[in-house]
Amino acid sequence: MEKYCIVGTDDRSNYIRKLYIDENINIVDFEEADYIISSVPFTRDLIHLTSTNIKCDEFIEKIKGKTLFTGAIKEEIKPKLKDVTYYDLMRIDEVATLNAIPTAEGAICEAIKNSNTVLSGKNVLVMGYGKVGKVLSQKLNGIGCNVYCEARKESDLAMIEAMGYNSIHLNTLDNYLNDMDYIFNTIPLMMLNEERLRLLKEDVLIIDLASNPGGVNFDIANKLNRKVVWSLSLPSKVAPKSAAIYLKSTIDRIIKEIE
Repeated sequence: MEKYCIVGTDDRSNYIRKLYIDENINIVDFEEADYIISSVPFTRDLIHLTSTNIKCDEFIEKIKGKTLFTGAIKEEIKPKLKDVTYYDLMRIDEVATLNAIPTAEGAICEAIKNSNTVLSGKNVLVMGYGKVGKVLSQKLNGIGCNVYCEARKESDLAMIEAMGYNSIHLNTLDNYLNDMDYIFNTIPLMMLNEERLRLLKEDVLIIDLASNPGGVNFDIANKLNRKVVWSLSLPSKVAPKSAAIYLKSTIDRIIKEIE
């Protein structure tokens, strides 16, 4: 029987571990394991595995020749994994698509928790029309928001209009910013710089879903008294059980294919 190791102490890792234990899978330490499931992201600081005290370099040295499942692997780490068979789960389309659901629901939850008004009837901007942007726009529309979606591609802009939302091309974004009550950024680029932050209402709420280093100039936002909530790893925070099921399903499929 193949041996598995689940590294990490966050809720998503704990649920994955329980799912495998319930299937009577042999769970061992990573030195003994054939398949290793690590935290997502693999590391935040390039020194330790996320949510552990395990050093990346020592870990990688001990898993040479093994198969690693993780996610959001930083470019600086990839060369060190040359002797490891690894899968970046966050780059697999089915995982990214399913993860968009708890990310969108979590983003709305963050907006509700950090505001003193309802979202229904408010002007809401979703920046980026990728997987998360699409699901988030749909859910915001469903609770009665006036949804505006920013995109670059003409095909995306056409789809936004077809869905009944208001489309905004990036080139004209600045013209709309002062009308927004809520902004959800999904783009991992500096989208809300000082110039754009100055265009916003004082009471606007920004939910930044972009991965490190984020899509907002946080220092300037603080100086201008613009409220920003940087919401990372929402699937594992708001729906760890669902996130675990999504990951396990994909991991099981891959293992079945490679065995």
